[in-house]
Amino acid sequence: MNGVCIVVAPPLIGMRLAFVLAEDRLGHYAEFRDFFVRTFELDRVGLAQPGYLRAPSGTVYALIFIGRSGEVFPSGVEIHAIVPALEPLDEAQTDRDLWAILHWMIAGIGGTWTIEALQATGRLFRIPAVADQP
Repeated sequence: MNGVCIVVAPPLIGMRLAFVLAEDRLGHYAEFRDFFVRTFELDRVGLAQPGYLRAPSGTVYALIFIGRSGEVFPSGVEIHAIVPALEPLDEAQTDRDLWAILHWMIAGIGGTWTIEALQATGRLFRIPAVADQP
């Protein structure tokens, strides 16, 4: 669907990290944690580096994985848009990118986690980015 892809760490000179989303309970569903561990080789790199994704808009997002004492790693993730340092964040585009990232994630998890269920949830909560989907 969506053109989300993993990329190498981009140059950060002249850029800033703009916080856009946090999930502090990745362990709530083991499939979520397992997906991120597998996708970003977190069993090998741990906290050493974020994961980076390029969204359909071209914006790169840093996924910063959080560890907490006594919890299986990662216990959470923060998502930050990497944007020009002095430019405002385009909130509507960011919402569309986050929706595409959720699609990418759910498709990667698979099993009982389906795109159709994600779409239905998005419509239920009237998420504007869902209206952009066919």
